[in-house]
Amino acid sequence: MPVAMVTGGSRGIGRGVTERLLRDGYQVSILATRPAPEDVLAPLRELGDISYTAGSISEPADHRRYLDDTLAAFGRVDVLVNNAGVAPSVRNDVLEATTDEFDRVLSINLRGPYFLTQLVANRMIAQRGPEVPTDRPCGTVVNVSSISATVVSTNRGEYCVSKAGVAMATQVWAARLAPEGIVVYEVRPGVIATDMTAGVKDRYDALFADGLAPMPRWGTPADVAGAVAVLASGQMPYSTGDVIVVGGGMQIPRL
Repeated sequence: MPVAMVTGGSRGIGRGVTERLLRDGYQVSILATRPAPEDVLAPLRELGDISYTAGSISEPADHRRYLDDTLAAFGRVDVLVNNAGVAPSVRNDVLEATTDEFDRVLSINLRGPYFLTQLVANRMIAQRGPEVPTDRPCGTVVNVSSISATVVSTNRGEYCVSKAGVAMATQVWAARLAPEGIVVYEVRPGVIATDMTAGVKDRYDALFADGLAPMPRWGTPADVAGAVAVLASGQMPYSTGDVIVVGGGMQIPRL
């Protein structure tokens, strides 16, 4: 059975990805900050085999422990889904933003997945052996970013900058890992109904009513998970560095 590592895989978009991959026959290793939440993990175990590591994507030592836990549980890794991320604690205007908050957001949203990718990619190369397959990828990395990679919010500039960085990191890793037989993609969600967006529900309800997206509804974690599942499936072996927007058409320029 293929093995997928999903950061932030116990809640929100990450949980949706975990559930979908389990249903698709993957064994899934989760990294999340909370001690193992049995009320969440029990229903996931009914879907398939999971491993859980409590740790932070911002801590390099936790990266190694997470990979070690994954290998101890399943013996290999085939897919890495860099999903874990945070919004700013306070939505400050960029004229009032703080360096502490900027550093916190970028350490979790950008630096963490960048160096976890480095660690896991080296493992994928080591387990591949000397022959690089040409008909299928020997590993897949999917970075979950945000429509904020290109759409500006001046009251959460650090978040936008972090997601723009994830977009470029996807391109960098795609170019470097293609000769190794590893493909890298970016999934760019729009407005998704999770606990992160619960506090701005009324605002986005109004924006959808005013035509924010051609598809006038909130997205769901399952919508994002479907895109991740397609990219993880290995059915596009001659594609890498691609961006899939899951935002109801928000990215379409309109008059």
